[in-house]
Amino acid sequence: MEADKYLPLIQEELAKLPDYVNEYYLGTNHAVTTTYQYLTEIRRFFDWLRVSGLTDAKDNADITTKTLEKLRRNDIMLYIDHLQHTKNAQGHLNSPTSINRSINALRSLFKFLTVTADINDGEPYFYRNVMAKIDSLNDTKTLNYRAHTLASHMYRGQMKFDFIDFIENGYPKKCDKRALPAYKVNKERDIAIIALILGTGVRVSEAANVDLADLNVKQRLLDVVRKGGQKDSVPIAPWSIEYLQNYLTIRAQRYHALKKDTACFLTVYHGETRRMTANAIERMVKKYSTAFGHPLTPHKLRHTLASEMYEVTKDQVLVAQQLGQKGTSATDLYTHVDQRKQRDALDEISDQNTEK
Repeated sequence: MEADKYLPLIQEELAKLPDYVNEYYLGTNHAVTTTYQYLTEIRRFFDWLRVSGLTDAKDNADITTKTLEKLRRNDIMLYIDHLQHTKNAQGHLNSPTSINRSINALRSLFKFLTVTADINDGEPYFYRNVMAKIDSLNDTKTLNYRAHTLASHMYRGQMKFDFIDFIENGYPKKCDKRALPAYKVNKERDIAIIALILGTGVRVSEAANVDLADLNVKQRLLDVVRKGGQKDSVPIAPWSIEYLQNYLTIRAQRYHALKKDTACFLTVYHGETRRMTANAIERMVKKYSTAFGHPLTPHKLRHTLASEMYEVTKDQVLVAQQLGQKGTSATDLYTHVDQRKQRDALDEISDQNTEK
């Protein structure tokens, strides 16, 4: 499960950070992936504080809350400028999205220190929250631009069925012959995972963490644990049930599953039956979609369901519920994926001008 991967990494980060960051970790309720990302951003900020001379601390663990309390808006803006001129592991400058993640991590920490913490007779560590004066960076791309880019990386309509048919019938003819034995073993499982994501919109981590008991094929419901630990029940699209049943029919025998193997999606590694990880699902989707000629990620499969559901319902709240999102701001993008209304309006304007 995701926790098995990230919890040791989280503990490594916490061991190098002050006690109040450990308290922050215990006092917040983020998903493990978000927690790990935020802690790495906090560590990166503390590194910068020491390099820039804003603290005399020799190690990050020695940086006090007094240092954070005295920071000015200009200090944070200098840090943001530093991030904007820093290259990432791929050799590219940090994107606005990446920098906003750093800003969000610091906002979360400062909110804990100035509001949530309860250390001195119910008082927080301090009250002056410099992050309240910091805005997120603007994404210069419009919703239409982002939606157009997104639409070109989705398998909407018939294309999703063509993709599944390709995995069943086309992929064996295109893949390396050495990969055929593994393909034959895992074909039903792989198609079931892809159909589940396309048929529910669940995140790749949520799909990986599904247990057999969470899947109710008869009622077409999937129980999932969302980001932040909230439990949810998600309806499954009827078309995907067939592929799930095909996998469930062969699951126990093909993967030597015993009662202790509670995970729904299994793999056999060095003779041992294990849960398939989110990273393995990412690689699997990339493998098939690249061979199909339209490379994408499991997250784009999630986008596909969201955009198709919005196209049918025109209901952002309903789409947000299906995706397990707390608000509708993240679903604004799907209202722009289908630009036919805009095109129809432009055509109508043209017609009116022609008539004059």
